[in-house]
Amino acid sequence: MNPIIDGIIALEGGYVFNPKDKGGATHWGITEATARAHGYAGDMRDLTRAEAYAILEEDYWIKPGFDVISTLSWPVSFELCDAAVNIGAYHPSAWLQRWLNVFNHEGKRYPDIHVDGNIGPRTLAALEHYLAWRGQEGEAVLVKALNCSQGTYYLNVAEKNHNNEQFIYGWIKNRVT
Repeated sequence: MNPIIDGIIALEGGYVFNPKDKGGATHWGITEATARAHGYAGDMRDLTRAEAYAILEEDYWIKPGFDVISTLSWPVSFELCDAAVNIGAYHPSAWLQRWLNVFNHEGKRYPDIHVDGNIGPRTLAALEHYLAWRGQEGEAVLVKALNCSQGTYYLNVAEKNHNNEQFIYGWIKNRVT
């Protein structure tokens, strides 16, 4: 079992349907569209924890490469995975790349990486160099930086669609931590 996926399932909780949420019906953090893409045909209320776990692990842990990041930093991998469950993996991955680029002292510590939202060998090497240089303090600062990006993302979403104003308090309270 993966404690990060277990934590996300605990945070997401059970079945929720709010007509103003463009994600529609969700259960264990899995939207109906995502469940259907994985072949689930039943009522979302009946999606089991095990089915949700498998989807979360595949789509938001292994596919984006956060499992590999976890070998370097559990806190960073948790932050990325948790954000990805809410907004998809592209944005959190791109935030990581952007922050690594601005934390590299103008390329003096490690080279800039292309911001493409894909976790590959160059992103992993940059993260490894950053963590070796900055240590645990740097790891904590990077998690804070990722949270800053996540909060800004939610603010932009709420400003663009006022229906999301009812969700932003909870997003900030529960997700930007």
